[in-house]
Amino acid sequence: MAMKYLHKYPKKFRGTGGIRPMLQALKTMVKTTVHRPVTIMYPYEKEWIPDNYRGRPGLRFDRCIGCGICERACPTKCITIVEVEDDDGKIVRRPQVYVGRCMMCGYCAEYCPVDAMTTTPDYELAEFTRKDLIYDPRRLAFEGTTEMMEVHLEEHLQSNLDKGIEKPTAFFDTDRPVLDDNLCIGCSRCAKVCPTSAIEMVVVGQNAKGRDIKRPKLDSTKCVCCERCVIECPKDALEIEEVL
Repeated sequence: MAMKYLHKYPKKFRGTGGIRPMLQALKTMVKTTVHRPVTIMYPYEKEWIPDNYRGRPGLRFDRCIGCGICERACPTKCITIVEVEDDDGKIVRRPQVYVGRCMMCGYCAEYCPVDAMTTTPDYELAEFTRKDLIYDPRRLAFEGTTEMMEVHLEEHLQSNLDKGIEKPTAFFDTDRPVLDDNLCIGCSRCAKVCPTSAIEMVVVGQNAKGRDIKRPKLDSTKCVCCERCVIECPKDALEIEEVL
């Protein structure tokens, strides 16, 4: 069957199916014999890796606000927010990563509003047990973190483009939580869980019993749209109003 289409190939290529690869291998052998070998003595020698290489996630412990955006943005659900002690002995919320499930996508670094989560050039992650692949918040710290390891997620809003504003906007500066006053019971839980203290309970009136009626007031300059207030609201009185 193959001989039927032999006339379509130039005569100079006929019968050279095994010779040409051998000539190429011989050429490579001569080149690597004269010049430096293409291999390295790993692990004693290592290739140079740029700072923006997407290895395992890293964490700047003191910069993290515990908002939980990284946990919700993770496509493999390898990030869990846990409670740990900070340098002052106070219990705080910080991310913990199961590196065995992580696919090094860098979404956690992209969506972090304070650039606490970063990518790192660390790729040597082999361990003897799966338990050792769990990186707690302290172990996630990477010495020598640079700005190149930060991943910024920016958006161009059509409303800004219509106004002639071409500067991109960070994603957490667009959407904002809005309140349904009829559902709110004034429990103050949203203000308690807000990691940036962007919500303040203010008195808007008094009920029939003479007690103060409180409602959350949002400071848009502090809000990072982490949705913790929406998640913790017991009456679903808060929801995120999306711009895009």
